[in-house]
Amino acid sequence: MFKVKFADIGEGLTEGKVAEVLVKLGQEIKEGDALFFVETDKVNSEIPAPVGGKIANILISEGQEIKVGDVVIEIDDGSATTEAAPVAEEENASVVGSTPVSNDLIPSRGPAPTQSVAAQAAPAPVATKHTDIEESFDVIVVGAGIGGYVSAIKTAQLGLKTLIIEKQYYGGVCLNVGCIPTKSLLRTAKVFEDIVHKAANLGIDMKTKDTPSINWDKALERKDGVVNKLTGGVKVLLTKNGVKQIIGEASALDKNTISVNGKKYHCDNLIIASGSVPNELPLPGFAEGRDSGFLIDSTKILSLPKIPKTLTVIGGGVIGIEFGCLFAALGTKVTVIEGAPKILPMLDQDVTALMTKTLKEKYKIEIFTNAKVKEVKGKSVVFEIDGKEQTVKSDYCLESIGRKTVTKGFDGIGLELSERKSIIANDYGETNLDGVYAIGDVTSKIMLAHVASHAGIVTANRIALKANKPGAEDIKMDYSKIPSCIYSHPEIAMIGKTEQQLKAEGVEYKTFKFPFAAIGKALADDDTTGFVKIICEPKYKTLLGAHIIGNRATDMISEFTTLIECEGTITELARAIHPHPTMSEAIGEAAEALESGKSLNL
Repeated sequence: MFKVKFADIGEGLTEGKVAEVLVKLGQEIKEGDALFFVETDKVNSEIPAPVGGKIANILISEGQEIKVGDVVIEIDDGSATTEAAPVAEEENASVVGSTPVSNDLIPSRGPAPTQSVAAQAAPAPVATKHTDIEESFDVIVVGAGIGGYVSAIKTAQLGLKTLIIEKQYYGGVCLNVGCIPTKSLLRTAKVFEDIVHKAANLGIDMKTKDTPSINWDKALERKDGVVNKLTGGVKVLLTKNGVKQIIGEASALDKNTISVNGKKYHCDNLIIASGSVPNELPLPGFAEGRDSGFLIDSTKILSLPKIPKTLTVIGGGVIGIEFGCLFAALGTKVTVIEGAPKILPMLDQDVTALMTKTLKEKYKIEIFTNAKVKEVKGKSVVFEIDGKEQTVKSDYCLESIGRKTVTKGFDGIGLELSERKSIIANDYGETNLDGVYAIGDVTSKIMLAHVASHAGIVTANRIALKANKPGAEDIKMDYSKIPSCIYSHPEIAMIGKTEQQLKAEGVEYKTFKFPFAAIGKALADDDTTGFVKIICEPKYKTLLGAHIIGNRATDMISEFTTLIECEGTITELARAIHPHPTMSEAIGEAAEALESGKSLNL
């Protein structure tokens, strides 16, 4: 027999009043099932069962005052008589409950963590009964970014009553200050570059016209127009699919109650899609540099009042290289400072080598690697290489050192967090709390827009499947099948593993690299930079990795994504008819070379 004692209720409160008894004598219960509600001056809380079994004795009644240490319910769990010690007597006890709300007594009902990190659990995964709920929903989605709005639309389409809450703008970082505005300006830079450098080659005579120049205000106006069109479209789609929308900053009172704009909303399921923000270096002079406007992040650089003459980029990753290419193409003198031995270190070495060569020779970008940034002085960045201090001065400095998750508002409901303060979620988006899901950047798995979007679809299906909604499917994320794209000039795209990773793992492989210089469409476009590199398993010719650098690389990578999803091989890729003339002919040529040992057009 298990004697359940009322435990410490936190915040100095040691007693409460039974609001409602939720079980009956003889009732079979499972561990974690709700036993009763208790009211205090500060909170109303649901008390879970510490063990499973049959309710043998109920020693409380509604309206009764109870104190810490009181035996409230007896559960016949088939064991000898034991008593659950009050929470106050145990370490790491949480806010309420007859047992500590910890993994020791109430195992996490969510998935096992998928990240190899020391999890940190916030203290109170206990549902609280609120009496002033404005409206209830099957699903509340927090964050209308590309992950959040897609999941909201999908849950609504699957028949679930859905609310979405957004703090700032529809479409999140991707549509407003990330992918879309960046690509809009990159397009401007590409056209300008083509006019300046390729007009003559393409038979365009510029002798009788003024020297081309950029109308920056017009470029920004076009960028804003593209953003507004897409974000407005998101709002229309949400409305069309019956998703209720609220603009405001959400915070979770517990896993089933969301507060926004002073009102409370109940949900059976919560999807956290709160995204990420740029990281900041805590180095001398950086705070002053941000205050002065010299240090800018990837959001502020999208709205510079004019094209800078000089720009320093701290960080040679994806964002840093995209902006480096953009402004170098517009005539800015760009300097990149990278701490690793090479820029874009996560890419295949062949791709990195060609990109580095292009940045240096074509765009005249100065690149410092193995560099340790030390401080900002005025408009100068001080860094050290091989023990020697160097300084670079510029109009602006882009701080591009990755992103950090936004978990504010959800840090008090008992979610397990990784060491990076990201929410731990499995391949369905499930967290350690039953009914709470996390998708996109906030999980820190792969911070890409299309990953967040797909995770939104996966999680929506998961919730609908549990609710027995027709049309819901059992699908989950497979992070080994995620394509990555860089919208630099030239573009870069990849999927699978690099040749260096396979060597390090001792995996046997075959590879072939077909250059765009041998492709007719590339010659006609006067854009022959780059190649398609395919890596496959030698016996069965399954795809291990695909790497493309060149014009339209980000469009072509989808051919490999589909091949992997269909569990196809290089043989199918070689036999597929690739239309002529297209850049994708390089894929067919590389596949043919791996299949037969010979290339047809090289």
